Amino acid sequence: MRTEPGYENRKAGACEPFTLMVKPAGSACNMRCEYCYYLHTSGSNASGRMKPDLLRSLLGQYFSASSLPEVTVTWHGGEPMLTGLDFYREAVRLEQQLLPPGMACRNNLQTNGLLLDDAWCEFLAENGFDVGVSIDGPALVHDRYRKDAAGQGTFDRVVRSIRLLQSHGIQPDLLCTVTPETAENGDLVYRTLRDLGTGWMQFIPIVRRDGEGGITADSVSPTQYGEFLKDVFSQWLFHDLDRTEVQLFSETARVLNGQEASLCWMRETCGRVPVVEKDGSVFSCDHFVRPDFRLGSTEENSLQALMSSSRQERFGNAKRDSLTAECRACPWLFLCHGGCPKDRFARSPGGEEGQYYLCEGLKSFFAYAVPRLRQAMRLSAARKSRQDIMEALVRAERESVRGLSRNDLCPCGSGKKYKQCCQKRCP
Repeated sequence: MRTEPGYENRKAGACEPFTLMVKPAGSACNMRCEYCYYLHTSGSNASGRMKPDLLRSLLGQYFSASSLPEVTVTWHGGEPMLTGLDFYREAVRLEQQLLPPGMACRNNLQTNGLLLDDAWCEFLAENGFDVGVSIDGPALVHDRYRKDAAGQGTFDRVVRSIRLLQSHGIQPDLLCTVTPETAENGDLVYRTLRDLGTGWMQFIPIVRRDGEGGITADSVSPTQYGEFLKDVFSQWLFHDLDRTEVQLFSETARVLNGQEASLCWMRETCGRVPVVEKDGSVFSCDHFVRPDFRLGSTEENSLQALMSSSRQERFGNAKRDSLTAECRACPWLFLCHGGCPKDRFARSPGGEEGQYYLCEGLKSFFAYAVPRLRQAMRLSAARKSRQDIMEALVRAERESVRGLSRNDLCPCGSGKKYKQCCQKRCP
């Protein structure tokens, strides 16, 4: 089922809907986050920005290729604010000039927050920008990996930037990576983000491979990831339901409600979020900025032609077509559709290559969260209040473990003893 607004009003001849991700400063950044997949690439410290003529051409091509009455440009990096504020003033001016009648454009700025000041915040607020700020929880976790170019931690500066945005009426999305350190401090990480009061957070698992095909030390393991998600989910469900949103939980509820996920890695196919580098090169996805996934250039081909190309179609359909037998038989396939293709390098229990690395963690999370989420949704459909729903969920949770000893098997089906599993999550 199509869920994009106005899908039924698509323009004749336009390609399938897509969101445009633009890296106007390339991979250049003023931070040196150790887990960044751009950190050691050839453009990570290069200066320069997208030229005005290219920006105009790109926006015009996007609007011409787009099929919906509202489109989104995500400004990404590296650090996209390195282009300077005047670049975005010009981008907004061009959008207003080039947008066809009846079409609107939303702008989303993804930033580390270090360059935000009053002038930036005034501009972002005046022009309705959505803003995402990267923050990895409390200082003890955030500063482990998110350091500036001088090697100093950035937590205090990022929090000040979040508060500055809020003072200008912007509630930013909080983007938090999940490393082993994050996973070990799930409750604390969640409470730190919640208490910033922005109302939205999302968690991005760090999975990286070294030069020999192994997993880097900053990568979260499947078990750690699953336990972290369950820790956060229990805090959210029993204490903060409907007071703050967690992207994965909202997307899971969306699918359980019969809709299609809007989050790319949870969809059956992908390839609808191309990335454009500052020189106009177009790649299939932000996680595949490699020569073999370069579709072409907006100076050589139209964006519409590149997005409608057989190469991009094959890239998107490969997510569905390359599932392992283990995935195809999984009861949770309808929720994750095999996870993000960038992390399909594990072997399935049957020895088949191409299994999603974090599969076991997601299975554990879904087994724990889905029954409880379904119950919350049923109560909500019955028009119960937020407080009544949470109280009912707490009662049900306590009743489900009545008479259970610490050394009994956990009822979640993990195979672990209760004391080693869900006991800490029982309210």
